Amino acid sequence: MLNKIDDKEVLDLIKNADLKDLGKKALEAKQYLHPEKVTTFVVDRNINYTNICNVGCKFCAFKTGKHSKNGYILPYEEIDKKIDELLSIGGTQILFQGGVHPDLKIEYYEDLVEHIHTKYPQINIHGFSAVEIDYIAEISDMSHKEVLTRLNKKGLASMPGAGAEILVDRVRDILSPNKISSQTWLDIHQAAHEIGMKTTATMMFGSVETDEEIVEHLHKIRELQGKTNGFRAFIMWSFQPSHTPLLKEYPDLKKSSPNRYLRLLAASRLYLYNFKNIQSSWVTQGSYIGQLALLYGANDLGSTMMEENVVASTGCSNSMVKEEMLDLIREIGEKPAIRNTAYQILERF
Repeated sequence: MLNKIDDKEVLDLIKNADLKDLGKKALEAKQYLHPEKVTTFVVDRNINYTNICNVGCKFCAFKTGKHSKNGYILPYEEIDKKIDELLSIGGTQILFQGGVHPDLKIEYYEDLVEHIHTKYPQINIHGFSAVEIDYIAEISDMSHKEVLTRLNKKGLASMPGAGAEILVDRVRDILSPNKISSQTWLDIHQAAHEIGMKTTATMMFGSVETDEEIVEHLHKIRELQGKTNGFRAFIMWSFQPSHTPLLKEYPDLKKSSPNRYLRLLAASRLYLYNFKNIQSSWVTQGSYIGQLALLYGANDLGSTMMEENVVASTGCSNSMVKEEMLDLIREIGEKPAIRNTAYQILERF
């Protein structure tokens, strides 16, 4: 059984622990939860259905305004083409996210989800952040739970954890003052869990938060997981400052080091005893730090990510194909397997 460490203990680990010792403890915790030594990944594709957004997050270089010449809403034909390409390489999931478009109401999202689910029933739709759900509810004059229920009935299977950043309102007021509060993010995920929809929890570190605020974030998601058991995984990534508005306000911001990433990952594995799965973030860290993360508590290498636009818009561009993932997993002595969104094994290698 994993030991339940408290907030004070995990803060001490983040601030003071020897990195190698911390990694060893996190690896032991991972192996307790996953004694079969199987590392999983999913073959999927990000589809950003629109880049038009009215939220104005200072850490985002992807968004554009409603009247921008670069703004778009993808037509169904283009979405279908992207899914066809994904199916051709054996993909099983789309991560479906966009900006918070000021004009799109619940009917647009219902039609979109229904179209994909009807034409491609074999594809899992993992989509729409809590921020998007909140705006759909507001513009459509309905509750969060009603929005989630209606989309779930049309084929939305699960919801990603995007929009969490750091679940502390001091930080959120700096990064994205127009975005939902920490409590609203938690409430929307709880609403999803209550209708039987699983979600993921995320954390973006490396901007303006303190170590204490990182612990507060972890505490909040651990508490919600204790109530609902609705989170399938925890995913952590580092803020990419290049080309973002926040860099103009905080010009001394630097990209977090691999040491920092591995330290926080290992501490998270030890603290989040009620999360079975922790994902490595190779998209922001690169393939080899992504591989090293598997020795610091991560049991999942994430996605091959056939298409990624949001992180790439900051100038951070990493890519990976299935064969590379298989090699990275085998090189550390673990057994690779392809999973689906529910972390069920589809194929072993």
